[in-house]
Formats: sequence, C-alpha cells, structure tokens
Amino acid sequence: MLRRFFSSPSSSGPSRYFLYGEALLLLILGISLFSSYIERYPLLSQTGGNRLQTSDDIQNSGIVPPEPASGQQTNAAQGNETGPATKSRTDEPEKKEPAAKKDYIKWVDFTIPSEAMTKAFRLDMDTCQAELHFNWIELLAYLGAQYGGDFSRYQASDLDALTQKLSDGTAMDEITKDMKYYNYYLEAYTAVLGGMVGTFQAEIPKDLLPEDSPYRTAAPDDDSETVWVTKYGLKAFSPIAQGFPYSDFDDFGTARSYGFKRQHLGHDMMGQVGTPIIAVESGTVEALGWNQYGGWRIGIRSFDQKRYYYYAHLRKNYPYQSGLEVGSQVQAGDVIGYMGRTGYSRTENTNNIDESHLHFGLQLIFDESQKEGNNEIWISCYELVKFLRQNQCLTEKTPDTKEWHRVYGTKDF
Repeated sequence: MLRRFFSSPSSSGPSRYFLYGEALLLLILGISLFSSYIERYPLLSQTGGNRLQTSDDIQNSGIVPPEPASGQQTNAAQGNETGPATKSRTDEPEKKEPAAKKDYIKWVDFTIPSEAMTKAFRLDMDTCQAELHFNWIELLAYLGAQYGGDFSRYQASDLDALTQKLSDGTAMDEITKDMKYYNYYLEAYTAVLGGMVGTFQAEIPKDLLPEDSPYRTAAPDDDSETVWVTKYGLKAFSPIAQGFPYSDFDDFGTARSYGFKRQHLGHDMMGQVGTPIIAVESGTVEALGWNQYGGWRIGIRSFDQKRYYYYAHLRKNYPYQSGLEVGSQVQAGDVIGYMGRTGYSRTENTNNIDESHLHFGLQLIFDESQKEGNNEIWISCYELVKFLRQNQCLTEKTPDTKEWHRVYGTKDF
C-alpha cells in the first residue's frame, strides 16, 4: 500500500517523494547528533579557527597561563594598534576572578575662564613664601566642585570667600569634605595645569639686579650680560612668540570635513607664515614629521607624561627648528617651529590650508591606553591660551638664517 502510494504507475522504483522523505529524516538525525556533540566539545573559539582550550586541556598540556609583567595588562585586556584585542589561548581559566579594571579619569571638560586662572595664580604666587601658601589648582578645583564644572557661574567673590576661610584657619580638607567631586576636579585640573606654575631658573639681564646682589661678584673676565636666578611663578609660555600678532576665537568642537566629518579638537591661532612657535611646557618630542591632516607637525609630551602638546600646519620647506628629532628634550620657551599652512594632503610639504595658522592642541593622558584611539581626551585651549599670553617668549632672528631663537633661557628643576 505504501509502496503504491510513493510510486508512480510507470516506475518500478521508489518515487522522488520517498527519497525526499528519507533525506529529511537523515538530516534531522544528523543535526541532533551534531548538537549533542558540540555541547560537550566546543569546536571554534570566538576568534575563529582554533578549538577552545578548557582548564583541563591547559593542565594536561603543561601550558601555564603567563602572569602579566608589573604594570602591564594581558593582550586580551589592552588590545593592540591594529584592531580590537582577541582572547589569548593561554588566558586564565574562566573560573578565576577577572583582573580588576584600572580606575582612571575618562573625560575632562575644561571650561575655567582665564580670569579665574589668573586670580588663582596671583593668589598662589603672592603667598609662595608665606606661612599659608594658596595652591592655585586646589582653589580652582574647589570652584569646579562648587559649580559642577560649569564656570559660567564664576564670581571672583567666591575665591575671596574661600581664601578667607583658609586664612581663618580652616583646612582645605575640612572645607571640601562634603564635596563629592572635589577629588575628581583636583586630579583633572592638575593634569591640565600641573606643570605650569612652580620653581624654575631664569636668565635675566645683569642690570636688572640690585647693586648689592651677590651675582655682581662674578669674576672680572666674565663678560656675560645675563645671570641665572631662581624664581617662582608661571613657567609655561604662550605658543606664539612675543611681538608676533595673531587672532583667535573659541573654535573647539566646530565641524571639520577633510577626510571625514569630525570635531575640531584644538585651537587655531591665525597669524603670519614664519611666526616662531614656542614650546608651552618642557618635555620630550614624541612626534615629528608629516601628517595628512596636520601637515608638518610636532608633538611634545610633558615630563610627568600627563600632557601631550600638538602643534600643526607648520611652515612649508622649513617647518622645524634645526636639530629637533623624536626623542629631543625641549625647555618651555624654546622655539620649536614656524607657523605655516601645510596639511590636508597625503603629499608631503603641501600647502592646502587656506589661511596660515597654528593648530594648538592639548591632550590629557591618565593611562597609556588613552594615548591613541577612541579614548583620547582633548580639551578646549581657548581660555588657557588667553591665560598664557601674559608670558610670551622674547625671540630674535639669527643672522643669515631662517631661524629665530629665544633671547633669555629658562631651566626646569
């Protein structure tokens, strides 16, 4: 009966419907067996190609998961330059507790107006030798916590009230004990401003010293017109040399379209081609050369590793001060390059920027994973540049060259 149902009248063998039914039954049976197998023996890792090793596999093979070096994460945690991290075949078994994640600041919105920075700085400098020394970053961190980071609410009287409390004997720890985010603002603002005020050595003309200064006891054959003195104050400089005009506006976050749509994560200072560009802070040259977006550019990392200064669109043909290379150390106030309009081209030494200007950027780095990639922290420098303008470096041109150099030196301790 069944044979008659599945057979055609003109054929002595099974019909195609019978063969289809047999194939379907075999397929269902195969899927069932395969599912049971992979539940017990996983075939492929998440990265593809290799069978996952269980903890028993690792023990039986004699492979021991390596311990990361001091201060270093495993590849699975830190990733690499070419793409996202993949799971290592020698990762610790899942039954172990995962390594604790690093706790560091992920974002900073720096909106302190130059007026607040200047007032706090003056309070700091005026009390540097007093029994009660006001730390300008602590003062600003207090305001940040009070305003929730919104300095549109800034009033100079708030700083006056704070310093009065401190002068009356109340400790900063006591004043800020109930401020939930004071420590955050203290760390964030220290990352921005930490290398800008302090003790340093400065070269000054001899005739600026009092007649009874011990520096006038120099040997008779000393024909130097300058001496070195120890000072406390603003040791960071404006990125534009003294006497060279520039114009700017608050352009952080404005749209850019070359290459891809993005935000402008820097501050443009428009001026003349050849204007000497100054190292804002002492540090080490980490980047030097061509970048299709920034043209000829230079990147300098502060000695405490917290700040990365980026100077871009430097002059065609002669962008940098001679002798600079990756690894060079520079002092705050050194001439490092010259304003131009290079960039927006894959071809080196191309002027594709319409107006000559310096692109000045400041990146904060709380962890090395933030140095490059999606986790970078760039801050607005508009107010900071206004603050730094009170300390512009005096330069003069070297005869018969295209270079300028600073007139008076400084040295960091």
